[in-house]
Amino acid sequence: MGRVAEPAGVSVRTLHHYDGIGLVRPSARTAAGYRAYAAGDVERLREVLAYRRLGFGLREIAELVDDPSADAVAHLHRLRGLLLERRDRADAMVTAIDRELRTRAKGLEVTPEEQLNMLGARLYDAIGGAYTATRRTDPRIAARIWDALGDARTVLNVGAGTGSYEPADRRVARHVVVLTFDTDEPGWQDRFWLTRDYLPEFTGVLAEFPSLAGMADAIGARAEPVPVPWDCADGLFEAYWRRPGAYLEERVRRAMSVWTRVGPEAEERAVRSLGDDLASGRWAERNGDLVGLDAADLGLRLLRA
Repeated sequence: MGRVAEPAGVSVRTLHHYDGIGLVRPSARTAAGYRAYAAGDVERLREVLAYRRLGFGLREIAELVDDPSADAVAHLHRLRGLLLERRDRADAMVTAIDRELRTRAKGLEVTPEEQLNMLGARLYDAIGGAYTATRRTDPRIAARIWDALGDARTVLNVGAGTGSYEPADRRVARHVVVLTFDTDEPGWQDRFWLTRDYLPEFTGVLAEFPSLAGMADAIGARAEPVPVPWDCADGLFEAYWRRPGAYLEERVRRAMSVWTRVGPEAEERAVRSLGDDLASGRWAERNGDLVGLDAADLGLRLLRA
């Protein structure tokens, strides 16, 4: 047990406790009668400790690791999603603190309700607080995804946000279909006028985004463009490319995590500049060619394997 406890960063007493409650039981014994962990035991311990460090209770963890539908890969995907959520929560908290600091620097009062809304239980809602109002399935994008799923009877939805494009009648699938974003194309930052002219910080948001070619090679997939309809029903970041005034609406931006990631200063500057250009007609001069388009290729890609 000592050999396992030290690299795992826990005490032998903790391992004895996990054994006693049936959470992680070593499946073998040494010749001297000591408990010995097989590879599968160590894998289970890793999952238990990872969930524990994310704040889950032991009873919850037991239900998670005993889930018969989840293997090691499924647990890793779940853990990754939880960690990303935690990172987004931290980003949202920094944004909230920055807002309050600016408010106080102006000599304005921050009400108790505002303080609780900033740093309380509703903090994470700030990232996508308007999802229910603006994020819904666009049938044209859905058709592309469901066509790619082919005859799959089951679907595993990994990291799909609100799940707008998950068929309601299927779960874990053999086909691999990924809706992603292309940052391989030279000058990809200039595809969308919003990031090109008003929000260059978007490049930093995707700085560590995996390459499209790398993802395609990893799963043996081919990439297909997914044009965004001009009247896209799903209020994703690029959805309003032909309806620029929408980006001036607070409720629309709150359904896009990008704005939280770039921070309030970049958001305020971008919104102010866009508003000025719409009022002066400068936006129309720059982007008049978009008016006659029914859909635009703004970097969304479908990987089919």
